Amino acid sequence: MIPEPTSTSRTLRQNKNSHDPTKSSGAVHHSEDELGNENRQKSGRRRKTHSGSENVKRKRAKVSGRSAARAGGSHGKKEHVEAVTLFEVVTMGKCAMQAVIDDWIEAYVRNRDAALLDLVSFFIQCSGCKGVVTAEMCQGKQGRDVMNKMVEELDEVAGLQYKRFLAFPWILTVTWPMDTDNVEYPLIQSGPYGRWFHSEFCDFVSVLVAQCQHSVVFDSYLMNALISLLTELSDSYIRAFRHTCTLAAVKLLSNLLNVVLSLSVGIENSQKLCEVQKTRTTRQKHSPQLEKAQRKLRELQGKRAEIEGMVDVIFKGVFLRRYRDVLPEIRSLCVEELGLWMKLHSSVFLNDTYLKYMGWMMNDKVPDVRLKCVTSLQGLYGDPLLLPKLDLFHSRFKNRIISMTLDKDSEVAVQTMKLLLLISKMSDDLLGPDDYKQLLQFVYCSQRPLAANTGELLLSRLRSTAAPACDAQGGDNNNEEEEEEAHKQQTFTRLKALLQFYQESELHKHVVYLVDSLWDCGGALLKDWSTLTSVLLQDRADLTQAEQAVLVEILLASVRQASEGPVLAGRSGAKKVLNAREKKTQMDDCNKLTEHLIVVLPKLLNKFSGNSDVAASLMKIPQYFIPECPGAENTQVVSCLLAAMEAVLNLHSDPAVLEAAARTYLSLCGEEMPCRSAGRAARDSLVQRWVEQLTVLLEGDSFSADEEKTAELVVALKKLRAFHNCHDLSQWNVFELLSPLLSGGSSQGGAPPQVLQEALQCLCYSILWSLNTSSDTVTSREKAEVQRLQLRLFCERSRCCLSHSDPAVQQQAFLGVCDVLTAHSYQLHVWDPSSFGPLLYTPSPKLQRALSTFVCAHVFISTDCDGQSRASESSEVERLEDLHRRRNVLAAFCKLILHGVLEMSMAAEVFMYYTKFYNDFGDIIKETMCRTRQMDKIESARTLALSLQQLFMRLKKEQESGRKAQPGVQTFTSIKELARRFALTFGDLVKFRECVVMIHRNGIEYVFQGFSQTPEAPTPPYLSFLTILSEFSSKLLKPDKKTVFSYLQKHTAEHIINLRENRWQPLIYYRASLLAAAEGEDAASYVSSDRKPCRSPVSRQKPEGCKSPGPLSPTDSKVSKVHRSSFSLSHQKTTELDPFSVPFEPPAKGLGAEEPLLDTSIEMDDDTVEVEL
Repeated sequence: MIPEPTSTSRTLRQNKNSHDPTKSSGAVHHSEDELGNENRQKSGRRRKTHSGSENVKRKRAKVSGRSAARAGGSHGKKEHVEAVTLFEVVTMGKCAMQAVIDDWIEAYVRNRDAALLDLVSFFIQCSGCKGVVTAEMCQGKQGRDVMNKMVEELDEVAGLQYKRFLAFPWILTVTWPMDTDNVEYPLIQSGPYGRWFHSEFCDFVSVLVAQCQHSVVFDSYLMNALISLLTELSDSYIRAFRHTCTLAAVKLLSNLLNVVLSLSVGIENSQKLCEVQKTRTTRQKHSPQLEKAQRKLRELQGKRAEIEGMVDVIFKGVFLRRYRDVLPEIRSLCVEELGLWMKLHSSVFLNDTYLKYMGWMMNDKVPDVRLKCVTSLQGLYGDPLLLPKLDLFHSRFKNRIISMTLDKDSEVAVQTMKLLLLISKMSDDLLGPDDYKQLLQFVYCSQRPLAANTGELLLSRLRSTAAPACDAQGGDNNNEEEEEEAHKQQTFTRLKALLQFYQESELHKHVVYLVDSLWDCGGALLKDWSTLTSVLLQDRADLTQAEQAVLVEILLASVRQASEGPVLAGRSGAKKVLNAREKKTQMDDCNKLTEHLIVVLPKLLNKFSGNSDVAASLMKIPQYFIPECPGAENTQVVSCLLAAMEAVLNLHSDPAVLEAAARTYLSLCGEEMPCRSAGRAARDSLVQRWVEQLTVLLEGDSFSADEEKTAELVVALKKLRAFHNCHDLSQWNVFELLSPLLSGGSSQGGAPPQVLQEALQCLCYSILWSLNTSSDTVTSREKAEVQRLQLRLFCERSRCCLSHSDPAVQQQAFLGVCDVLTAHSYQLHVWDPSSFGPLLYTPSPKLQRALSTFVCAHVFISTDCDGQSRASESSEVERLEDLHRRRNVLAAFCKLILHGVLEMSMAAEVFMYYTKFYNDFGDIIKETMCRTRQMDKIESARTLALSLQQLFMRLKKEQESGRKAQPGVQTFTSIKELARRFALTFGDLVKFRECVVMIHRNGIEYVFQGFSQTPEAPTPPYLSFLTILSEFSSKLLKPDKKTVFSYLQKHTAEHIINLRENRWQPLIYYRASLLAAAEGEDAASYVSSDRKPCRSPVSRQKPEGCKSPGPLSPTDSKVSKVHRSSFSLSHQKTTELDPFSVPFEPPAKGLGAEEPLLDTSIEMDDDTVEVEL
């Protein structure tokens, strides 16, 4: 609350504002903690920063003492300490708010200027302003000098900002620090405080208007000053003022509309009263009651006109300026309040003049603004009385609304779909068939909330389509049978419409997503399993085979949804944790489906046994049966089901049928199932029959040309392989039965490719099951040795299959070897030493080389150079499938490295293709780099260096041979780029310090080790590799650069080097990269300085003995060493000769004129540690 100014404070303020020519009749200062000017500096030292926390102690003030605190008199200053300001009322709740506002109205009636200044101070404080408010009385309404004072400027010298504006009859000046705009004000503070303050601030404005609507609102003084204040501050470039006062202005307009509505009700009642009085006093010329009613009517109409004038002023002065504000929060609240105005006062605001703003703001770039538009339109379209006024708006912006279902913000898209669903329910004419066709495709989208709302729209369309047919067939149902028949007919009609929609959408692999979208709203239709199965069992002429297959898919999807819930792969936004009620519903649904389908399913399997796709879908249903159901204990029912499944297996050998059957048998043989004994007996009977069939077919040394026998063998192997994937079939000795198939080649009477492929998978599963059950089956060393022998035999024979002519056999052999070696490595890590377990097995070097060669030959293949591959790929689908196979092969090989089966150095064959095949395999290679670095960062860095060296050697050999470039050879530029990408992976220089130093050391040794200088070979053959190595120089720490440079000098000291010759350019570049990195420059600047030694100020002071840049003989080296001794003290401590006679030009900020030109003793910090090489 702003106190009355004292004469002392007024004098101080007049001195401070001496530049203002207007005579000040009153001034009010408001700081953050005290409102008196004389106590501002003293209290600022003990004040907190936020206005929310500064008022905690004042909450204890008594509400009853507020009126006395505002009263004048001699005790005004004493009571001011205990008073509660309007800003503090926001922290006290709505009850205290009403009491304090009533007290404020009483104070306003007594002294409206002082009370108005209190209200002005309240809005300034709510804006988070920590400055001073000065009020001056305006001398007159007219005058040019008044408008000239309406400024908003900065005083950079004083560090203050000024805002001066007219709130008649006051000229208010607000002064605050310049950094206010960077501080959070109450409305945008994070956490619950910001939301709470927003709510309380809006309640304050609402209570203020509600308490004043019968009194001071119409005095032409309060509202004029308040509207002027809010209009001016909402136009400020300061974000806090603009946001807070815009919110206050639009909330003020909303509450004034409530006043208008109440006045309209009073006017309507007064008009009715006048009509009644007129009918009663038709013979009397003058009636006091009629005159009183007419006078009240005119008074209410005048008040309403006055309020409507205020509303118009606020709308034009605030909304029209701020609905396009740069701050999205302001645009959002403007749009939200506009929707409220249209609903409250539709006669004025619900027309095209105002609706256009709503349509324009639907194109806002901020999602929250678009969301507020959509939610506001939901309130308008949901009212049937307002719908006729939206015709023109709908015709103009319908396309925009439909396009917002594709909004990048998921919440905007969901609310838009709710709006369109509301429009569809309100009227059938607003959306056309093309609109529905576009919208209903969202049932297959990845966002479940959007798909669920679209499913509700689809269900409403299905009901509207099926309703006429049902009404035509319906009649008087006198008994339950007729009612049940009518219900089935209605369900079938809706299912028929759903099948038609699914077939027209042409997305025949997304039934499970369609069912998930319809589950929340159409669960009753999809859970009607009795009707679904009865329709499938009937031979209906109006249901085609394709529709029956889709209906079976819908049945399977509904069973899965009821058993597992709405969690689907590829669809987000589903509720993953169910509450108690949902869990109970799920359990009841599982009981119902198990009890019904376990009886009906054998009949369905017998009917659709000839269709492999339908049979595969039906055989998946028992996987969702629960053991608690009483029907699962009925042995006769279970026997019928197992017999029907066996009949299907005898007819089909498709992978989908076999996989579904294997998983279903696994479910029925579980320990918790009451029918496990019957399921295991049926499974064992099937496997035994297949094994006996294989034993008969495999008799003989070689395969004949009998195609029928080969087909039978392949079918038996497929069935055995599918069941061996899910079940442990070790008791049938599958490995001993099938391992002879891998001994011979197909060209010499060996097994055909199809047989080999199936046999490899069966043998792989046999080894995996043996390793998985090692803790139970391996009870002695003899059994462990037998297991290792089987593993070695499988790996060696699979290695022979890597060179098979059939690509499918090659890939299966490779994946099988990788899987069993990875599983064996895992078992060694988790093996309990106290019991017998798998013995150690290391792949032979021949097998390791074969695996590496296979990866390079079948994974890293350029499509531009592979003509056969390009010719075989006739479509994009085939290309993606081939890429998927290659990624699987690469991932399997990388697993061997990460599990320690292969040496880490073998990863160099993979790392060298990081940039060339980054789009296809970049994620796999990068993950392998990270995992190997976690295992051993030094060895991983050595592998990176090895990959660069191998690429460089291949390029060198290719250049020396003079042949045409081979596909696997990369250019020098690409190798350099690969080194740069490798260097970027070393983010933390301190963490990977040793790794980078090791790479430099390895590279220097690679270039100079074993090199002896001769006239025929003056330079090392791999000297160009130093240019590639320079990409890692920027990752060296300063002390390590000195170490690496010294290591480089050690290897170059024995050779005669002429730096003016181009053949030594890589050495110059590498050495420059080491020195340039120390000074923060690049290597190119150092190389240019090498070529121009005359620029160096030090070189001009060099003795004449060192002027020649030619090659040095041993004698010259001794002479030059004498001259260099005066420059570099570090050379006095070593016995090695300096091989570099041409000095580098040091940077201008580096060495001085007396400093050495090439001082390898680079300054190090005291806390650094030098890496020893």
